[in-house]
Amino acid sequence: MLKEFQEFISKGNVMDLAVGVIIGAAFGKIVTSLVDDVIMPIVGAIFGGLDFNNYFFGLSSNVHSPALADAKKEGAVFAYGSFITAVLNFLILAFIIFLMVKAVNGMRKRLEREKPAAPAAPPPADIALLTEIRDLLARK
Repeated sequence: MLKEFQEFISKGNVMDLAVGVIIGAAFGKIVTSLVDDVIMPIVGAIFGGLDFNNYFFGLSSNVHSPALADAKKEGAVFAYGSFITAVLNFLILAFIIFLMVKAVNGMRKRLEREKPAAPAAPPPADIALLTEIRDLLARK
């Protein structure tokens, strides 16, 4: 069983997947920081200067706090600002992945066009012999 596991792990696809997951997680953190630290403060300033993550409304009459973390302690809240931030994270990440896939597909197409055509396989022996007989007859 250990040998089978070693063979499975040593396959190229598994290693490529592992590298992709690690890079994807790191890239996700970069996009989250971009949205949380750059984009959402600008959007928050446009919509009244508040932290966009703190946009919510209480679903309970006990909720009176202006901060989301404190309001969650007081009762149920509908935190639409956090949801919008998560959706924006997803859209940015999906768009960047789309651009990366589009670039890789373009590169693959370009490599296919640049690839030299494979030389034609020699004809079978009987076809070659018949061609030779035809050429000899044509000369006579």
